[in-house]
Amino acid sequence: MFQQGLSGLNAASTQLDVIGNNVANASTVGFKSTEAQFADMYANSLNGISGRNPGIGVTVARLAQQFSQGNIETTNNPMDMSINGAGFFRTVQDGAIQYTRNGQFLLDNTGTIVNAQGAALTGYLANVDGLILQGAPVPLQIDAADLAPVQTTEANFQINLSSNSTTPTVQPFDASDPRTYNKQTVIPVYDSLGNEHTMGMYYVRTGGSTWDVYVANDGVQINSQEVMRAAVTTQAVVDARAAYATAVTAGDPAGITAARQAYATAVGTTVTALATAAGANEAVLAQIAALYAPATSVGNVASNTPDTIDAAFGAAVNVPATRAGTLIFTKNGLIDAAAMQAAGTTLPFNIVLPVFPDNGSFLEIPIAVTFDGSTQYGTATSEKNSTQDGYSSGSLQRFAADENGIIMGQYSNGKSRALGQVVLADFASVDNLVPLGNNAWSESAGSGVPQLGVPNAGGMGQLRASSVESSNVDLTEQLVDMITAQRVYQANAQTIKTEDSVLQTLINLR
Repeated sequence: MFQQGLSGLNAASTQLDVIGNNVANASTVGFKSTEAQFADMYANSLNGISGRNPGIGVTVARLAQQFSQGNIETTNNPMDMSINGAGFFRTVQDGAIQYTRNGQFLLDNTGTIVNAQGAALTGYLANVDGLILQGAPVPLQIDAADLAPVQTTEANFQINLSSNSTTPTVQPFDASDPRTYNKQTVIPVYDSLGNEHTMGMYYVRTGGSTWDVYVANDGVQINSQEVMRAAVTTQAVVDARAAYATAVTAGDPAGITAARQAYATAVGTTVTALATAAGANEAVLAQIAALYAPATSVGNVASNTPDTIDAAFGAAVNVPATRAGTLIFTKNGLIDAAAMQAAGTTLPFNIVLPVFPDNGSFLEIPIAVTFDGSTQYGTATSEKNSTQDGYSSGSLQRFAADENGIIMGQYSNGKSRALGQVVLADFASVDNLVPLGNNAWSESAGSGVPQLGVPNAGGMGQLRASSVESSNVDLTEQLVDMITAQRVYQANAQTIKTEDSVLQTLINLR
């Protein structure tokens, strides 16, 4: 008699509980609202006549979570992520796999991306070259190590050399005299330790369609004080200095001159040997020999001593430019590769830039220099674009995920590198996921096994950094439902009250 009313009260109470939970989580990031679904109940055994059973009330058939998309809201935290579309973040905590739509993440003290409960976001890590290593998802840990430097190996100069340029009137070429060349361009290049050097390219027109190209490590000076400290300890130098001292003591002018010349020669030979042992190429070695030639000649001056010869060798002098090759252009103003080959020069120009004095890196930077896109037109000589493939080391400044889930790190040297990629999971039946609280679910037999994939591919949603997915609770709808549930509860209570009144009337009949 009272069962229908009682079941209605229980159903309405459950619906109010569900609505209250939805309203309470209206501001919970990634929350999915729940809907109470009901079913009527029959007991055919009461009268055995089909279709005439009034029913015995209502039951809660299912509490169904609604996995509709919530609004995307931007935040100021680059670690926050939202999914616009299908999929769940895959997290792991104490070995247990969980799935969530709450993308509020942070870094723990190990650099691992975790949520507020300490569950680690999983995905694919990247190697030192930024290559994503796909396989079994693992907790994403941000590698805060510095980006290693890359030595320059290739450079390209895109330039227009004006066909109206004239041959320089002052010859021969001298990088320190602008009158001996038509144009100079510079580009930063990097040695094996990431130290920056300035490579200067000098263009000298030698004919109607030919240009000689010279190259130098601009601003590099050879200061041989360190070299001299090594040179003066060799046996030949020590013997020459001792011979000089003996000649001075004996008052032998001819012996003094011979010893002075022998000392200068010994020092020059030793410096050249040291340069060769350091791995300098022939062009650089020739440059060094030319720079030290004046100091060697000091030994022929009668007033000089070994000390003044050492001082001459220790002077700071600029490294001179060397000829890299010759550019030849066609009548249409483009580079004429065939003519260049016939003239014994080809592209790329394989140059070696000297690094001196020793800074701990390799003492030379081999660079293949090309001139793709260079022309000889009638317009003014101008540099269009110059590029090279090296860079210095850099420290990690910031990082964020792109729409494909790739976490890109930005470094202080202006470079970027992939640090990892977020993995998403989806299910054949998301309705059968088991809620765990804290906006997390686990798989079940009814949900099917998780299908893993990366964002923005294979049906997975796009990832958005610095944003979160808000709760999909519609407060207006919930408040209207609350009023309805309240009325249903009151109506069922009135049913019980009426049944009680009828029962009381029956009792009063006696």
